[in-house]
Amino acid sequence: MHILITGAAGFVGKNLTAALQNLRDGRDRTRPYLSVSGILEYDVSTPPELLDEYCARADFVFHLAGVNRPKDPAEFMEGNFGFTSILLETLKKHGNTCPVMLASSIQATCIGRYDSDYGRSKRAGEDLLFRYAEETGAKVLVYRFPNLFGKWCRPNYNSAVATFCHNIANDLPITVNDPSVQLELLYIDDLIAEMLDALEGKEHRCRFDGISTVLCGGGEYCAAPVTHKITLGEIADLLESFREQPKTLVMPEIPENSFAKKLYSTYLSYLPKEKIAFPLKMNEDERGSFTELLKTASCGQFSVNISKPGITKGQHWHHTKWEFFIVVSGHGLIRMRKIGTDEVLEFEVSGDRIEAVHMLPGYTHSIINLSESENLVTLMWANEMFDPEHPDTYFEVV
Repeated sequence: MHILITGAAGFVGKNLTAALQNLRDGRDRTRPYLSVSGILEYDVSTPPELLDEYCARADFVFHLAGVNRPKDPAEFMEGNFGFTSILLETLKKHGNTCPVMLASSIQATCIGRYDSDYGRSKRAGEDLLFRYAEETGAKVLVYRFPNLFGKWCRPNYNSAVATFCHNIANDLPITVNDPSVQLELLYIDDLIAEMLDALEGKEHRCRFDGISTVLCGGGEYCAAPVTHKITLGEIADLLESFREQPKTLVMPEIPENSFAKKLYSTYLSYLPKEKIAFPLKMNEDERGSFTELLKTASCGQFSVNISKPGITKGQHWHHTKWEFFIVVSGHGLIRMRKIGTDEVLEFEVSGDRIEAVHMLPGYTHSIINLSESENLVTLMWANEMFDPEHPDTYFEVV
């Protein structure tokens, strides 16, 4: 299948092209029935004569090209209607009735604040595509995108999320005039998944009730089924917590498929080089070191312990706290004794055979480096963050 992408150098175009390249080159095997043999990339820098060749060869067209911020408002109609007309006429010239997907905008509803030159130009492009379908019998898929966000989105252009992410990642100020303003946001990976569904003929159909998307089987329009509604204030607060993570080591809650998880990935894509790596505090003494790595609000914390040859660490117990000890390098012995008994449990551990050992509540425990020359490196997970006011840690020799 040869796939034509107009606007291939834009935000959506770059992400779609990368996804199609992964499929074409066998790096993505999640869609085994989707065969991509050629990707025809067309953008403002592409020689115009190539459009004719591409329209003759295309088996599917993703029409993403458009004008968002022209110097002259008249360019809206020229870019969002005029080029669409050229594209469709070129397809008709070659008798090519392959499916055509159009990237429109929720602003094409032309309702309320969306009644603008941009919205009207998008609506004109939609109407043109629907007439083309009636005339040629070609399948058309019109998507009215809400606000988009994700990696590679240009800041200080037409995405508040991209601007916020870029500025906070680079310690620049952001402006939130009204924190209560709510946005409907579509994550780029969710959009690309829908576009690949469309390529397989599995697009999600919808209709519009005003500016609200209503998913339905026989809808005239198409839509990505997963979007997120969130206020500007909530976005700003989340981004501030992401910025603080290297200082606090506390990872914010990022449940599967949540907006927070997608925003965090987006935020990280804007980090400057000097923020990609950050130091951790190593608590060092003559026995070795102990370093906290990562903390979570509800799922404990991770640390790494380094014991020098012959050193014993631990010799304490907890009422409620429990841990996993995972030796990743070296050779050691973990010893545990239930408080009030004499029975000692022993577990020989090694980085050559990685396993997790529970440190049980009510058992005093220690870890001994058995090597005479190598450090013992142990990854530790505790079920709660360390609280110096309530450490739940009591010295007692095993």
